[in-house]
Amino acid sequence: MDATESSKLSDGIDAPMWMFWRRRRYVLVFLAFFGFFNVYSLRVNLSVAIVAMTENRTIEHPNGTVSYEQEFNWDSTTKGYILSSFFYGYIFTQLVGGYISNALGGNYVFGVGVGVTAALTLLTPLAAHGGFGWLIAVRAVEGFFEGVTFPCIHAIWSNWAPPSERSRMATIAFSGVFTGTVASMLLSGVLADTLGWEWVFYILGAFGCVWFVAWMLIVKKSPETDPYITTKEKEFILATLQRSAAPVEKVQHPWRDTMNFDLQAAGFLSALPYLVMGLLLSVAGYLADLCQIRRWLTTTQVRRYFNCGAFLVQTIFMLVGALILRPGPTLACITIAVGCGAFAWCGFAVNHLDLSPKSAGVLMGISNTFSTIAGILTPIVSGQLTASGSENEWRTVFYIAAGIYLIGCVTYWFGVSGELQPWSIEAQERGRTQRKGDERNGYANEGLVLDQKS
Repeated sequence: MDATESSKLSDGIDAPMWMFWRRRRYVLVFLAFFGFFNVYSLRVNLSVAIVAMTENRTIEHPNGTVSYEQEFNWDSTTKGYILSSFFYGYIFTQLVGGYISNALGGNYVFGVGVGVTAALTLLTPLAAHGGFGWLIAVRAVEGFFEGVTFPCIHAIWSNWAPPSERSRMATIAFSGVFTGTVASMLLSGVLADTLGWEWVFYILGAFGCVWFVAWMLIVKKSPETDPYITTKEKEFILATLQRSAAPVEKVQHPWRDTMNFDLQAAGFLSALPYLVMGLLLSVAGYLADLCQIRRWLTTTQVRRYFNCGAFLVQTIFMLVGALILRPGPTLACITIAVGCGAFAWCGFAVNHLDLSPKSAGVLMGISNTFSTIAGILTPIVSGQLTASGSENEWRTVFYIAAGIYLIGCVTYWFGVSGELQPWSIEAQERGRTQRKGDERNGYANEGLVLDQKS
């Protein structure tokens, strides 16, 4: 059932959409939003905290002399390895996350992934005092557990998101990524200045643990297994997903930058682009669904125009920012570029569900495995390229980013599809045929036994 057909059905709940607690699928979206809030707040907090950890602190001695010292004397290369270490583990669980989410339930794997990351965040100060090797190890394990989150959420959407609400539900939840980034960067700067850098990890880690408890108690694998969902809402979701209340079949898969700002200002300026993106994400998701429901664009066209249009704008503004390279104008260019990424999320981030809902988690795992390479290489390459901090060195970083956006734009434009793929249909049909054959054999064997008894 496509987005237009599913939009004609009703879940039978007489309540406006903003009363999300009346619909279980919207409660899921609310908690998923804070799940991704935690995913990114726990990921980026070190980017701000490491400034406080390695800054020169002024020490006034009793004799009136002044000296400077660092709590952690790490050079730019070491900091690059520490910041990228999260992705050492992250890259290994993308594909695995898709498989185990189908086997165990995306809700359980998503919850455990975020929960363990939150618990390890509480241990980060201890690891840092033990040495940068321990810090790298803890961050890598955090990445290992957090790597399952994006593949798992696609497995959850395949059970809970009607086609007419798919873009909105996914992008609202994904906006937690940018809200978490903004909040973490702002809060980390304040906490490091007032309470000390350790509290960055204690407070954000504790919040993640509280979320974990709520998620595990409330969110269920599918509408069929949720005891609190209304019958009407369950029937609505199952009808739009063209499923029955029968047991779920086994899925067959076919195969950073500083310009002399103080710590709090740096945190705010780093967060600003993601604040804009977070605000635009829900708007972009609504427009994407509207274009499909009104039949202004096909699903393929929505994915292509939203994704490639955003990438093209990002390419242009990264180039302009590199050519200007002044704090105010360049920050404005970065903010526009990152903000427009909200529209790209209506393309690549949702596309897996169009191609094969049941295999979306695995598909997300495959694509996110390759995208994680950028997370590993970027801090290291940037640290090497900007060793002296000259303008030309930073221009090179911007040019590389613009080039990647442009390559992505061209590749996605010619390769995208928003249609259910034949291999996905064939895999489902093989599963149905096999089950029917098993049922017929079962009936035949039962009849033979009865004949023998008589």
